[in-house]
Amino acid sequence: MPQVKTRPPRARALLGQLSDMDLRLLQVFKAVVDCGGMAAAELELNIGISAVSRHVKDLETRLGLTLCRRGRAGFALTAEGQRVYDETLRLLAAVDGFRASVHDIHARMGGKLAIALFDKTASNPAARIHQAIAAFRDQAPDVALELHVGTIQAIERGVLDGSFAVGVIPAHRASGSLRYERLFGETMRLYAGAGHPLFDQEHLALDWKALRARADFAGLGYHSPNLELAHARHLQRGATAFDQEAIATLILSGRFVGFLPDHYADAFVRRGQLRAVAPASLHYACDFVSVLRRSPQPPRAALAFHQALRAAHAPADRPPSGRS
Repeated sequence: MPQVKTRPPRARALLGQLSDMDLRLLQVFKAVVDCGGMAAAELELNIGISAVSRHVKDLETRLGLTLCRRGRAGFALTAEGQRVYDETLRLLAAVDGFRASVHDIHARMGGKLAIALFDKTASNPAARIHQAIAAFRDQAPDVALELHVGTIQAIERGVLDGSFAVGVIPAHRASGSLRYERLFGETMRLYAGAGHPLFDQEHLALDWKALRARADFAGLGYHSPNLELAHARHLQRGATAFDQEAIATLILSGRFVGFLPDHYADAFVRRGQLRAVAPASLHYACDFVSVLRRSPQPPRAALAFHQALRAAHAPADRPPSGRS
């Protein structure tokens, strides 16, 4: 009879009740994944690479799973490792939420508050997020702030699952599970780089129809006002990018045109590297909104930071209400 090959039995998980050490192992594992490997995580965690490796191995033993592959090909998560990483994010966010709730019970704000921003907001003169941070810091000096930059979708997902307390993103289609409030706006203009045919030309006659016929448009590849405009105007992308920095780099190549915030492009314009194309007609407005989850109730520190954002961006003749 032919022998039937059987798979070796999978190691059983040794995980019982979660302990502080388990949380520590999960935090190390998260840092390794976020940093892209153990060597990079060594600096982030301020422990030696041998200790990092031992912690990850201990976690694999506790879970009875192989979480990652490491070798000459580099660091990579296994399928099980990706699932454990996703669950780790949810668990650590829940732990942070529990700590924040306890601080609320004690009528003081403490713990960690993770804020997520869309990229290239700091150069916008209408964005006064830095003022909100200053006001919040004065109000809650015991809260440790974490500032992240991400895409619209990553920020919304993070606010929903508790990874982020508050987000600031360009307004687009809204989720019924989130609260949005307008903060400020920006103007997006079409730019060409030095070496592009449109850089040295007058383009008074260039309009949306003429732009539609071009094959050198660089646009964002995820749902955003940029993508909505491209679909509405039937613009054909010749290149796709996933943040404003990448769009700027494509335009600077002199082979593509694309939309950038005018405040961000201004430095390139002053250096003679970019030029606005038909600025009177080829532009669009973009609103930025704050994002909070509707349920469960955000912690007190998140509501306080949201109120600081509203106060910083309120028109001078219309101070914000006390409602958060």
